Amino acid sequence: MKKILCALTLALVASLALQAQTAAEIVQSARDRISVDTMSTRARMVITAKDGSTSERVVDEYSSSVDSSGKKIPDRAIIAFQKPASVAGTRFLTVDKADGVEDRWIFLPALGKVRRVASSEGSGSFVGTDFSYDDMSTLDRDAGKDDHRVLREEALDGKDCWVIESVPKDASYQYSKAVQWIVKDTKMVWKIEAYDRKGKIVKVLEILKAETVQGNLTPMITKMSTIEDKTSTTIYIDIIKYNEKIPDGVFTVNYLSTGRVK
Repeated sequence: MKKILCALTLALVASLALQAQTAAEIVQSARDRISVDTMSTRARMVITAKDGSTSERVVDEYSSSVDSSGKKIPDRAIIAFQKPASVAGTRFLTVDKADGVEDRWIFLPALGKVRRVASSEGSGSFVGTDFSYDDMSTLDRDAGKDDHRVLREEALDGKDCWVIESVPKDASYQYSKAVQWIVKDTKMVWKIEAYDRKGKIVKVLEILKAETVQGNLTPMITKMSTIEDKTSTTIYIDIIKYNEKIPDGVFTVNYLSTGRVK
């Protein structure tokens, strides 16, 4: 009897280990789905208030994983607000480091100086939108920062998906867990539910439209909803270009404060 129980226990442990490995591999495949060196976009962010009123912001974003010589380096990205006048000139820079830590800086024209965004500020609203600073890199979050397991398989919007629970290894992270729907045939993250420390769902990220651009299936309309506040921010991609050369000077604190490449 002991041998049977031992064998069953070993089989169960092996099954759970395989499931965990498979879940992590699925999440990593979603992160690696688009393999490009650079990306440039022009987008509209439509913010919907609780009363249904809306406001719109126009933003440019540039990201790169290579330097000017084409050498692979940790990811860099900058977001620059163009309209309306109340936020124009606001710029946000993120630079990944080799150890997996992300440095963040923001330039607010009203202050007239660049300020580093501390990791403790990750849950703060990003320039008055439903996205937090941490949310801005949700779809690119390092899969190794979480423990993953497959909850089930189901259809969402007619797409066969894996439903995967991801629990942060860092207890200080703003969410206790995220549940994400990853489309099986494309490996695209189609929906994410984020939960607070009490296990309550607080935000939902949804891909509302995707198109193939330069051979890459690309989210063109993305919506972030804040459940309790009954607000949302929807991002509409109007222009997107892959693999166009971007000067290294764009990803600097100097560009952040001046908007010019030195």
